[in-house]
Amino acid sequence: MEEILNLLRDNARLSVEDISAMTKKSVEEVKAIIQKLENDGVILKYAAIINTEKDKSAQSKVNAEIEIQVQPEREHGFDGIADRIYKFPQVKSLYLMSGGYDLKVIIEGDTLQEVAEFVARKLSTLQGVRSTKTHFILKTYKKDDIVYVEDNYDSREGAMA
Repeated sequence: MEEILNLLRDNARLSVEDISAMTKKSVEEVKAIIQKLENDGVILKYAAIINTEKDKSAQSKVNAEIEIQVQPEREHGFDGIADRIYKFPQVKSLYLMSGGYDLKVIIEGDTLQEVAEFVARKLSTLQGVRSTKTHFILKTYKKDDIVYVEDNYDSREGAMA
């Protein structure tokens, strides 16, 4: 299973026949393994990774990372408030963190004002939220082990006169 997962992590467009040839398993075995991984919730989705620097429709979007300190709920801990936060359509990612804050949220909006309004009117007003700190994402260089920038500069050191 791990071998097939690694192949799909690297290229989710591989056909069952290609995976079969690469793993020396039958096509039926590969289909069964992939079906089991999907049914068990190990594979959640197949998606294209888009370079937003080159996607004109995404270039105008504003992305922000928000650090949130919360008061954990009795009986539910952090899960109750996390459940309310990740249901907002602006929320693209949500993580429970160690360190100086409890939750990290990645959100997307059409404008800086829209992001600010979301934080001020929706996120910070949730019961249990003690504080937020917003950081706007200016450029992505690398995400999920994928480099988003082209190496098109001369890396040789300049000569000193």
